[in-house]
Amino acid sequence: MRALVLEAYGRLVYRDVPEPGMGPRDVLVAVRACGICGSDVHGYDGSTGRRIPPMIMGHEASGVISAVGAEVSDWRPGDRVTFDSTIYCGVCHFCRRGQMNLCEDRRVLGVSCAEYRQDGAFAEYVAVPQHILYRLPDELDFTHAAMVEALSVAVHAVGRVPLSLNDSAVVVGAGMIGLLIIQTLRAAGCGQIIVVDIDQERLKLACSLGADQGLNSASDDVAARVLQRTDGRGADVAFEAVGLPATVMLALQAVRKGGAVGLVGNLSASTEFPLQAVVTREVTLYGSCASNGEYPACLAMMARRAVDVRPLISAVAPVAEGASWFDRLANREPGLLKVILTP
Repeated sequence: MRALVLEAYGRLVYRDVPEPGMGPRDVLVAVRACGICGSDVHGYDGSTGRRIPPMIMGHEASGVISAVGAEVSDWRPGDRVTFDSTIYCGVCHFCRRGQMNLCEDRRVLGVSCAEYRQDGAFAEYVAVPQHILYRLPDELDFTHAAMVEALSVAVHAVGRVPLSLNDSAVVVGAGMIGLLIIQTLRAAGCGQIIVVDIDQERLKLACSLGADQGLNSASDDVAARVLQRTDGRGADVAFEAVGLPATVMLALQAVRKGGAVGLVGNLSASTEFPLQAVVTREVTLYGSCASNGEYPACLAMMARRAVDVRPLISAVAPVAEGASWFDRLANREPGLLKVILTP
């Protein structure tokens, strides 16, 4: 089969590779669409250390089952499917507690690190275990279905943070996950949503997708503006979707006493922490990692357009042209959000 192979950092080659091996409980999926995640771009340039070459990246995918293992039940060739990016064991302490995203033997498709190598879906075929498969609604085409993984990250993050009807929320970061968090908050009945970014065009897009106001942190006093819009208290909740020290601080400054902050972004491995402000104001922090069973809800939301992913897809291109699109994303080409690669 043909695949887009990361042969070295900054070097992607579309070439022949062996078809993936299958276990008795695996299915072979003919990939129809696979999105380029921001984590793939950071893996491409080597900044994360979690895409060690040579390997095949890609974990935001949809397709058609081509073959099934001898012990596979409930799935047949021809079924339209997507699959979780997380491969979990199902038997460890955390899986038994229903926390599959924290599995002790967790693997992520398209990730190659010190602990494991798991080739992904920038290829004609990918093999995945049957227990991470989900059927596609008839209303969803393959391109839109490839967005479900990103949406599941946003839905999981919103579900982690206590949210009451009509609460006010601040979302720091209007990238892909931030924009999906905004739509999820609106669907969840959030009363007021304020988005913060340094890109004016992203702020405009965020407001078109459900945010009530966009604040540019390069020119606006974010904390003061949030206080103005929340009767001097601060927002009930905030979501940080970047992962840098400055944006984490913005999220913490934006919430009221007793508020909650969901930490989703993780570009930086560590950050300074305003301990006294968090303690004396009783702010609660919630880390959010990947997703945990949210795919069915996300697929249903996308099918009925409670969340609209169409404005977030900048381009659909052949996987053979993937290297050039990775370069454009790595160079932060203005206006580029999600790029979907197809066979």
